[in-house]
Amino acid sequence: MSKQLDGAEVAKHNGKDSLWVIIHGKAWDLTEFAPEHPGGAGILYKYGGKDATEAYEPIHPPNTLETNLSPDKMVGEVRQDTIQVVEETKKDKPKLQPGQLPPLDQCLNLYDFEVVARQVLKPTAWAYYSSGADDEVTMRENSNAYGRVWFRPRILRDVSSVNFATSMLGQKTSMPIYITATALGRLGHPDGEKNLTVAAGKSGLIQMIPTLASCSFDEIVDAKVHDQQVQFFQLYVNSNRAITEKIVRHAENRGVKGLFVTVDAPQLGRREKDMRMKFDDTGSQVQNSNKDNVDRSQGAARAISSFIDPSLNWEDLQWLRSITKMPIVLKGVQTWEDAVLAAEAGLNGVVLSNHGGRQLDYAPSGIEILAEVVAALKQRNLWRSTFEVFIDGGVRRATDVLKAVALGAKGVGIGRPFLYAYSAYGAEGTLAAINILKAEMEMAMRLLGARTIAEITPDMVDTRALGFHSSSVPASHGRSLYERLDTAVGGADEGNIPGGLQNAGQDPANSKL
Repeated sequence: MSKQLDGAEVAKHNGKDSLWVIIHGKAWDLTEFAPEHPGGAGILYKYGGKDATEAYEPIHPPNTLETNLSPDKMVGEVRQDTIQVVEETKKDKPKLQPGQLPPLDQCLNLYDFEVVARQVLKPTAWAYYSSGADDEVTMRENSNAYGRVWFRPRILRDVSSVNFATSMLGQKTSMPIYITATALGRLGHPDGEKNLTVAAGKSGLIQMIPTLASCSFDEIVDAKVHDQQVQFFQLYVNSNRAITEKIVRHAENRGVKGLFVTVDAPQLGRREKDMRMKFDDTGSQVQNSNKDNVDRSQGAARAISSFIDPSLNWEDLQWLRSITKMPIVLKGVQTWEDAVLAAEAGLNGVVLSNHGGRQLDYAPSGIEILAEVVAALKQRNLWRSTFEVFIDGGVRRATDVLKAVALGAKGVGIGRPFLYAYSAYGAEGTLAAINILKAEMEMAMRLLGARTIAEITPDMVDTRALGFHSSSVPASHGRSLYERLDTAVGGADEGNIPGGLQNAGQDPANSKL
């Protein structure tokens, strides 16, 4: 039986010489572990002697402590009525509680979910989910680029019956859409990525499980609605290759049908909105310590990604192929040259992606390079059924998806909108968002004159304007950053925040997402 502790006794252990932290009612001795904590020691010192459960849970899968610490580091169980809780600051509090949200049926498009989520998410969670790299030009361009592709609808075709089912990597899906991998799902909802699993299963979509999920991999797999539900897995390659091999083999044993290897994150981009919200996470004690040399500049992302191997290169792909029979797709390809190399290497596909605009600002949008990738593959006789091209980033309408399909994409990944939907309304919110896309898809295909996905052809789009975009930042841009220094320091007010349901559905260029 565990030792019973009083909260006042635990509260004494709040410094570098003796650091105890309470997680789920248990006190853990983190004194020796703190300097090795991937997110820096500072965040642990902030919660020294206190209950850190609320901050811990969204970022760490279950059993993280048990896996990484020896059993003797669990000091004892703390009586709940004696636990000292860290009070929420203004930046920790959402504007609305779930009971104050608009009815779900008032959300008519994916933009509506974004606006509601902005009100219900804690500001720190919103900053992590919505932030882009540097000036967020690429993040905005991901959506803007779709506006430069126009349709060429065909008429007088029998479209009384429309079917938009297709396949990806040989796996059936109800639409050419998959739920792409996004990190830290529990920042938005207690059930985290399991919301996406349930919605995907009920709607017939494929879910890509992220390496950096808040829920454990097995929790997400176990949440499947039925045995035939298809899941892919997104992989960050660990510097310790034995760990990566164990993860990949386990994913394959659990029935995952595709491995998507992220290749655009050898170093994290600077996501300044997230960085501003994290400035005081370490507390004054650590900020004033000359010995604290932990890099805190990356915000929430820094705490979860230090293991990613920056030395990953083309030669490593043969090793990956040797440890799994799953089809392997490179996620984060941004030029036709690299797409060609992937095809020549015998891989099964690429995702044309710039990481949601969160890595290199001014990287091209997926839709912009799609046509040149397809052309380059065809010119080299590499355009074949065993090599599939996907894209993600900035998709908010079914018409965006159809534009990508017309240009050669096998499927389109959607991330943030589904996060926003379940952050506000749980799994039912994500299912509602998917059903909105299905309704848009049916309407758009009829108006285009296409009965099946196979009938969405290149001649149905006009791409002459696709490459025409400004390469400069407007002079006023510095005054319109999403989270400026003055709002970060003084506290955001209504005048500085693009909120309110009345803004839903406005020009995506203004949403900056």
